[in-house]
Amino acid sequence: MTALFAAAPALPLHSAGKYVAGAYIVFVALILVYVAIMARRLVRNERELAELRREMLDRPSAEAEHDVEPEREPVAAGGLTRAPAVASPEGERGPA
Repeated sequence: MTALFAAAPALPLHSAGKYVAGAYIVFVALILVYVAIMARRLVRNERELAELRREMLDRPSAEAEHDVEPEREPVAAGGLTRAPAVASPEGERGPA
C-alpha cells in the first residue's frame, strides 16, 4: 500500500515546489500580520495604562485642594443605632 503512494504522488515533485513555497510565504505573511496587530495593541494598552497612572497620581493632590468630607462612623444594621442594654438589679434589661 505504501509503495503505491510512493510511486504516484499527488503532484509531481518537480512542480510541487512552487506550491510549497507559496504556502510557506502565505503562512509567514499571516504570522507577521498577527505580530503587527499584537504589537499595536500592546503599544495602545501601555499608553492607556500610563495615562491612567498619571490620572491616579494627580488625583490625591486635587482632593487635597478641596474640602474633603470627614469619614463617617459605621451605622448598625437596619440604619438605627442605640445604646447597649445595661444589666441592672431590677432586671436584665432595666426599667421599662
